[in-house]
Amino acid sequence: MTVSVFSTTSKTIFLRWTRYPGASSYKITIAPKNSPNNPSAFAQFGPNTVMGSVNSLSPNTLYVCNVEALDSSQLTLSNATVDSTTALEVMDPIETVKPKDSRTMIVVFSQKPSATHYIIRIENAAGYFAEETVTSSPAEIQSLTPYTDYSLSIMAENSGGRNQPSLPVEAKTVLPPPQLATSSPSNDSIIVSWAPVDYAVNYTLAIHKLHSNTTLTLTTEDTNLTISDLDAGSLYIITCYAWDQEGRKGEGSLYINQTTRPPTPASVNVSIVTNNGTAGFSVSWFLDQEVYRTIQYLVTSDRNLECTSTSSPCTLSPVACGETYTIQVTASNEAGPSYPSYPVVVSPFPCPPESLAVVETEAGNCTLSWNTVPHADYYIAFVKRDNGSEEICNTNGSSCSYHCQCGYTYLMSVFAYNQAGSSPPGEMLNYTTLPCCPEDVSILLVATDTLEITWTAARGAEVYETRAMDNSDIIVCNDTAPVCALSDLTCDRPYTVLVTPCNEIRGCNRACSSHTKDTAPCMPEDLKEIERNANGITVMWTAHNRAANYTVSVLGEDRTHTCTTTTNSCDITDLPCGYTYEVTAIATSTAGQSLPSYSITLETAPCCPVNLTVDQVTQAMTNVTWSHARGAESFITSLTSLRGHARCHTQDSHCLMGCITCGTNYTVSMEAISRSGHKSNCTYQGFSSRTCCPSGVKLYRMASNSLRVYWRSSAGNLNYTAEIMGSSSSSSANYTCTGENSCDVSNIQCGNVYRVVVAPLTSQGYTVQFCSQRLYSVMYRGRRSLD
Repeated sequence: MTVSVFSTTSKTIFLRWTRYPGASSYKITIAPKNSPNNPSAFAQFGPNTVMGSVNSLSPNTLYVCNVEALDSSQLTLSNATVDSTTALEVMDPIETVKPKDSRTMIVVFSQKPSATHYIIRIENAAGYFAEETVTSSPAEIQSLTPYTDYSLSIMAENSGGRNQPSLPVEAKTVLPPPQLATSSPSNDSIIVSWAPVDYAVNYTLAIHKLHSNTTLTLTTEDTNLTISDLDAGSLYIITCYAWDQEGRKGEGSLYINQTTRPPTPASVNVSIVTNNGTAGFSVSWFLDQEVYRTIQYLVTSDRNLECTSTSSPCTLSPVACGETYTIQVTASNEAGPSYPSYPVVVSPFPCPPESLAVVETEAGNCTLSWNTVPHADYYIAFVKRDNGSEEICNTNGSSCSYHCQCGYTYLMSVFAYNQAGSSPPGEMLNYTTLPCCPEDVSILLVATDTLEITWTAARGAEVYETRAMDNSDIIVCNDTAPVCALSDLTCDRPYTVLVTPCNEIRGCNRACSSHTKDTAPCMPEDLKEIERNANGITVMWTAHNRAANYTVSVLGEDRTHTCTTTTNSCDITDLPCGYTYEVTAIATSTAGQSLPSYSITLETAPCCPVNLTVDQVTQAMTNVTWSHARGAESFITSLTSLRGHARCHTQDSHCLMGCITCGTNYTVSMEAISRSGHKSNCTYQGFSSRTCCPSGVKLYRMASNSLRVYWRSSAGNLNYTAEIMGSSSSSSANYTCTGENSCDVSNIQCGNVYRVVVAPLTSQGYTVQFCSQRLYSVMYRGRRSLD
């Protein structure tokens, strides 16, 4: 079986259980939880009962509840247990009830320590019944009906349930708040009205000005009230409450903010202004700084012009010149408009002058003129230069003079004035003077055919036209920069250079001064050289310059040789042999320097070898050698005598020459030849060939084992030497003797073969080495051997 708690009170617990089969009765035993063996109460019920209660318990106590199913012998068939706490004791009546507003009461009561919350029961005679659960004191009871009687009691609740209600107390809600409506009919009053409140006997109204320290309180039995003598444009906070017959104060109304209308604008002033060429009236007035929030101002005229603003001033536009206007200002806020200001009548102002014209009477002086207009007492002309400076002319006539310098744009306007003010802006006249002439003009010859012209930028110039002119040629350059290069000019010409400034509005200033500049002299042409001697040349050319100095440069490996002249030819001397030079000529004048002429190549004659040696190799052949010669590519060497000559042509530094005659004096000469065919004739010390070898050499056997060597002399009075060399390795087989045509040797060994060489002796005592030898055989008994 099962058991549960149905409900509890402070002294009773109600239990519910399930039937158990065979049970003849059910017994409830209740004991405190902290003393389960000491039952506090018993109750027994019949077999058909499933709910029962136990009374006389202690409030706010935790009990153990046991339900037993008993058979007919009162034996336990089954049982079930549940814990339950009894409710709190009945509370004391509510201590106080105060109305918070017409639909809310504040309840104050004594709280129970073990209560989890409280239930306030509200009832009235009309059948209203409600319970509000609260957690503590004081508590608010809301959503009540205004000005109604109520009965209030309170119950406490814990985990076991709620207790019985306390004794009731009586209370009554207060009157509801009046529903206010406000307005401000003027800038010093406010009207407050409201609907009647039921059961109200009179009303109290409180009004307070923002940021003030005082509050005005008024009581009336009516439902509307006019409050006067208030401050204009000020915010007032208003509230109202009703009184009932018992003299209780009802709920106060919501606070209503009401602003009085703004003060009437004062000190209205009107002046003439212009905006984008349109005339208007700038209307200003005194602003009251004490007013609340922003005030909207409306400015009106009798000619259907108006403007609005939240501050002073405000502009009426457009207005017509020569007309009279009446102007008023009205201030408005959320309360409504103020009274209009006192009307201000504006007298007519003159219209702007027309037909403006400028005449430049002479350079630097201009006259501005215009047509007169009605209502004008005088005129002021403004002449503003584009550099910011300005001239002002005040006159009662129709013209003004002013200084107009070159290169400026002048912006001119004329205003007419009277006591009402000035005319609106009228016609604007632009006048641009001619651009100024350039200053600091500099002309430089930057190339032989090019002039670079620079100058200081001229005021008012947008583009420059630069011309270079001579008798037959005009070169033009147009540029926006203060520099110009004029090229392809004719050499050695005087050019007239003119820089003309121009702008799009006025055109070009043709009154500027010109400058003269010569171009560089013309280049020497047809350069050629004439060789005067081995070490010097004459260079010639053609040129058509008016007056120029010419410099000829001969550039070679050794150095550069120069000569200067005013004619068309120049001599270059002391050129060393064997060099190749590049020859150019340049013309120079006060204007500058020409381009170099086209160069020609000059080659000096080759050098002669410093050293030359002739060596006789054989009786009829010589070997000639020589040292290096700068610039020479080949050589022709000659040996010349009355008996004939020998010659060789070679690129080497030596050659063999035959066909020479022995015993002959030769002249030695040479031609050194360059690659291009230039020749140098070189002479050297003469060469004498050796004496001729003897002829008819014979050997004769003499007595006493001696031999005589005989020969025919090639020239008289010469000594010869005879060398006799035997075939034996012994040196005793060799013999030498000297003589003019014969000589003898002794101790000759018979039966030997001898080589015999007879050669002349030189003046220095040397033996000529190229004579041929002969073989001889010495036989016994005086027989002679033959060659």
